[in-house]
Amino acid sequence: LFRLVALYRSFPTRLLSRAWGRLNGVELPNWLRKPVYSLYIWTFGVNMQEAAVEDLHQYRNLGEFFRRRLKPAVRPLCANSCLISPADGKILHFGQVKNSEVEQVKGVTYSLENFLGPQKRRSNDSTSSFRDLLLSSPDNDLFHVVVYLAPGDYHCFHSPADWKVELRRHFPGSLLSVNPGVARLVKELFCLNERVALTGQWQHGFFSLTAVGATNVGSIRVYFDQELQTNVPRYNKGSFHDHSYVTIDGQSLKADGEGGVVLQKGAAVGEFNLGSTIVLLFEAPKDFSFSLQPGQRIRVGEGLGSL
Repeated sequence: LFRLVALYRSFPTRLLSRAWGRLNGVELPNWLRKPVYSLYIWTFGVNMQEAAVEDLHQYRNLGEFFRRRLKPAVRPLCANSCLISPADGKILHFGQVKNSEVEQVKGVTYSLENFLGPQKRRSNDSTSSFRDLLLSSPDNDLFHVVVYLAPGDYHCFHSPADWKVELRRHFPGSLLSVNPGVARLVKELFCLNERVALTGQWQHGFFSLTAVGATNVGSIRVYFDQELQTNVPRYNKGSFHDHSYVTIDGQSLKADGEGGVVLQKGAAVGEFNLGSTIVLLFEAPKDFSFSLQPGQRIRVGEGLGSL
């Protein structure tokens, strides 16, 4: 089994994903569109009645079809919950973060520090655990939710709360499959894969949304960040690249250090070019409780939990 995993990890998934991306952009002749998309719809159980454009001939290539928009009314936002699902998909995991380790699937964990990268220390206290570094109050806890998007799901992701994004951290990496079956076998899978972590603050303190790439998801787009480019050859795996929305060349945008990108609950944030995963890590009062079941299907706008 170990050899199989090692062999899989050595596979040129980034190159394959780039090739798939090019294929996705090839314009299909009109007569071929319906049969190709119909096969995809049938294979992955896509609900085209929710699509803003139901006519398959309107999608010029596979990429446009994957990134199809939905009719505005089909994803109402839950008003009772301060936190809503950022994507359509399946809930793989949720709960409190213990010992700075997070579960990617049952029994398989990854390090929070490897996943988010180093953070600024709030004080000279070097004894704090990584988890404690993120918390602004001892009365709060750190929570996480993992949503897996399958190939047939809607591929845009939305803001799960009212919050302010202060930093984008891009980790070039592998593009291994994030299918739960693979996630069981490859430890630290979410730390190996290319990902874009948006971090900032919400009403209860630290908040982050991380879009994790996967095989054939060479492209992760963030609508408010035109500079971001993912799965491009010039980046080395194992590095990360920061872009601050609060400062430009180290200078605060405003004298009081305010700044950042303000997102409203439910606002469209970005898109994947196929199925993938969204990981939310956030600070909240200890009595925050999830209204979820592991493995359940969820849609954009549905409540994740409440205080």
